[in-house]
Amino acid sequence: MANFRLALFVCLFSLVGAVSGSGPASDAQPEISAAELPDEARETISLIRKGGPFPFPRDGVVFGNFEQRLPARARGYYREYTVRTPGAKDRGARRIVAGRGGELYYTDDHYRSYRRIKEEP
Repeated sequence: MANFRLALFVCLFSLVGAVSGSGPASDAQPEISAAELPDEARETISLIRKGGPFPFPRDGVVFGNFEQRLPARARGYYREYTVRTPGAKDRGARRIVAGRGGELYYTDDHYRSYRRIKEEP
């Protein structure tokens, strides 16, 4: 019975993604330059590149990509980091997701959309 429910959920999720246009992502993502990001996002990138220390306990945890809006990769490939939101009493909605290959993605709407970050050399 549990397998049937899982299969039904996967089918419904796929159907909703196909209808809404928010199905699995390809490797092509909209881009944003690091210079266009809020100061707090650039600070987070700097911490990621240095290996920390990070201000939030959940920074660096595995990001599951359950919404499938980033390119499909093996579990553990992506890690997520909080981008401070001035005035927020919690972690807010802004995150940077880092891939093991060094690529970075920015979301300011709590995982609904992403832009790949272009870092200038």
